[in-house]
Amino acid sequence: MSEPKPEQRHPEGGRAESPRAESRKPDADVIIIGGGPVGENAADRVVQGGLTAVIVEHELVGGECSYWACMPTKALLRSGAALAAAQRVPGAAEAVTGRLNRAAVLARRDDFAANWSDDGQVDWVRDAGIDLVRGHGSVLGERRVLVTAPDGTTRELLARHAVVLATGSTASLPDIPGLAEAEPWTSREAASADEIPEHLVILGGGVVASEFATAYRSLGARVTLIARSGLLGGFEPFAGDLVAQQLRDSGAEVILGAEVARVARDARGVRVETSAGRVVEGTEVLVALGRTPAVAGLGLGALGLPDEAAPGPVPTEETLRVPGLPWLYAIGDVTGRAPLTHQGKYQGRAAGDVIVARATGAPVDAEAWGVHAATADARARTQVVFTDPEVASVGLTEAAAQADRPGGVRVVDADFDSVAGASLHADGYRGRARLVVDEATETVLGATFVGQDVAELAQSAAIAIVGEVPLRRLWHAVPAYPTLSEVWLRLLEADGRPEAAAGTAPGAAAGPATGA
Repeated sequence: MSEPKPEQRHPEGGRAESPRAESRKPDADVIIIGGGPVGENAADRVVQGGLTAVIVEHELVGGECSYWACMPTKALLRSGAALAAAQRVPGAAEAVTGRLNRAAVLARRDDFAANWSDDGQVDWVRDAGIDLVRGHGSVLGERRVLVTAPDGTTRELLARHAVVLATGSTASLPDIPGLAEAEPWTSREAASADEIPEHLVILGGGVVASEFATAYRSLGARVTLIARSGLLGGFEPFAGDLVAQQLRDSGAEVILGAEVARVARDARGVRVETSAGRVVEGTEVLVALGRTPAVAGLGLGALGLPDEAAPGPVPTEETLRVPGLPWLYAIGDVTGRAPLTHQGKYQGRAAGDVIVARATGAPVDAEAWGVHAATADARARTQVVFTDPEVASVGLTEAAAQADRPGGVRVVDADFDSVAGASLHADGYRGRARLVVDEATETVLGATFVGQDVAELAQSAAIAIVGEVPLRRLWHAVPAYPTLSEVWLRLLEADGRPEAAAGTAPGAAAGPATGA
């Protein structure tokens, strides 16, 4: 995608300034509303590019990931995963005879959440040369942001070049009778709880629901998970099936295909009733039924964008700019593009760099995989679900690929029971892998790995997809033996020898399951 030459556009990369904007000196080159990791990355790239940046944040600097999502939740999950791993290896299993120490797990969680203090994050922001303004930011107009401080006072900030929305998302609370009155947990309460409830009822079947079901079951809580369909609906179907099976094996109750009709709380706890008349009584109820882009209070309605009256993701083009508003950018969960912290940080880097390029008149590379385009959001999104077993997914699922190019893809599957490294890794190792291959280019469009400790396999798949590496070349990427990475060889064997793919030889049977 080509950009106008610098002399053909306004120096600020947008429309001519309004009379009000011209009457005062800008407060910074770029204003970022939202001080989570996504906004921090954008601000850092802006400053590294020689511009000035200010972050506006009304909660803790460091955002959802640092205090209520990525870091504390993975700390809750890690202790249980380590214990389960030891219990699956003879010799280690006999040495590990106790249960998790709840207090120690929660203390480690608190440490990773910095005890819900953002002092360290604030120091980083300032050391990076980024200004910080505390308060709630809303967009007044072109490059103008109103900040309402905690004490209710307001001030207006003016950006010289751009405003960036990095406000994230909030937990959705559906209109289920009695749910709001029952004072349910969201992911924030579940991630920061001081005590483990005797019985946690979880509504939802996505990543948040599945991970908290895994974590709280490992910590000794009774867990009942209620989902309208299967688990992990956006992934390959076998991923949710394997996670549901392991949750049940661990003692959790997994109720699938159920609609919640009403929720109530009394002195004894919570009572959840399904539309089929099933009643589940628990200590706490966690609502994990999706997230909503945080657009409330941003003043976007006046710009024709989603707001509290009509919530939804803020639209963006390849370089994260909002169409029709060349001074406004959106990154992270608020865009709905790829609601994952690492993908949002990737967007932040791309947006920061392109803002600098446009401000300085440098060339803009917005072609697919260009330095200023967030192409991976659609074509190489990487995600790991830290359940037991783990789920690592990159790129397109079979269903998504078939919808994108009907009849033009094929699927290759392999079970980990044919991988010597998996058998060595844990007794009774269960897992499965899948590649989605483009028939026209013989390159990988998507990859999914399900099994214990498969998270680190995601990056090899991301490199194969982003690099558009042909399967014929992947045969030369020899996995070390015996490791979990040998599943790549099993997948290639299941697909056939490279000369067969080239049409010069018949298909080949899979090679031996063991051997160097």
